[in-house]
Amino acid sequence: MATLSDVAKLANVSKMTVSRVINHPEQVTNELKKLVYQAMGELNYHPNIAAKALVSNRSQIIKLYILEELDTTEPYYMNLLMGIARAVGKAHYSLQLVTSNGIDHGSCDGYILTGVRSQDFDWIHTLTKPVILFGENNQDIDFVDSDNRYGTATATKYALKAGYENLIFVGIDVAEPFAHEREEGYLDVMAENNLSPKIFRLQNRSTQSEIFIEEHWGSFKENTCFICSSDRLAIGIERALINCGGAVPEDFGIIGFDGVFLDQVSSPKLTTMKQDIIKMGEACGEMLVKKIEENGQTQGYRRFLPELVVRESTR
Repeated sequence: MATLSDVAKLANVSKMTVSRVINHPEQVTNELKKLVYQAMGELNYHPNIAAKALVSNRSQIIKLYILEELDTTEPYYMNLLMGIARAVGKAHYSLQLVTSNGIDHGSCDGYILTGVRSQDFDWIHTLTKPVILFGENNQDIDFVDSDNRYGTATATKYALKAGYENLIFVGIDVAEPFAHEREEGYLDVMAENNLSPKIFRLQNRSTQSEIFIEEHWGSFKENTCFICSSDRLAIGIERALINCGGAVPEDFGIIGFDGVFLDQVSSPKLTTMKQDIIKMGEACGEMLVKKIEENGQTQGYRRFLPELVVRESTR
């Protein structure tokens, strides 16, 4: 098994330099880091996380809290986990998953939280270690999210371009920033085009949107596009339209939001605003590691632009 001394010898640097590259890379030039990393790769050397924790007086553990129900039908959180794990692993941190029903045992150096709702902020503000939220918030806590307003604005513009005359927004019935921003993106475009908005808010479940369409089937005109705040809502609407005899996408269009698995297994396949969950997970991990290294200094926020993916549910 390769040792730190072996790495130092191969890179032609001191052991102290190798240690600094591993534990405090911000203090080392890019040229030295390249030499050390190359030697580590050739020797298949992996730093001892326990030793690093002892040197830095840290646990080298990051905790990810998922504060909402995990849905096993779509790999949304698997993508998020993959991105976070990739980023924190590069910095030699271990990742622990804590669900909303989990009990928090042991120490850590920081937290990434997702699925946060307004009632969670009281205890979040009691946390003494650095925190990054996956999801926009109005509590001045550092976060990573999609540009939700841009996403639904883009979807609404596309529906107009595709020739749909009646645009209906189906939102998620929660009083949270992301839901508000997605609704506002739709409203912005409707106002720009002097069109009257029509908004419905439902639980984020496909069964709820399916029942809603079936119960109100007679009130929807042909040449309508449903701009949805999630793919879950969108696939329920799609099922209901087809069950009621609606022609998709000729007479009715549907645009979702998320682009993680559900959009690909629906029939017809959904047009959607695709979020790059893996990259956003990486950004969460990178921001938290930087915040830990900088002793809790504010990192601000990062917003990612979702991408319109046109499939079979729209013209």
